[in-house]
Amino acid sequence: MTLEPKKLDVTDRVTGKLKNGKLELYLDNQSIGSMAVPLDGISMEPNFEAKENKIFQSYTATEGSDTRYTDCDEGGWC
Repeated sequence: MTLEPKKLDVTDRVTGKLKNGKLELYLDNQSIGSMAVPLDGISMEPNFEAKENKIFQSYTATEGSDTRYTDCDEGGWC
């Protein structure tokens, strides 16, 4: 019996996290590499923005309390 080197395509299992201007690559939570990623010119979906090596999501949230909705149960019934 002999051992032979083989290659397995894991491309679809690789994930990335943006950190300090680099895209850190992972396979099953194991760090496998990194690459520099300039965010200038990146195309984002609506409500997302790339700025200063960070990605922001815009959303609408309610602020303050509205007494009409304070006595609702977990199912949403008031």
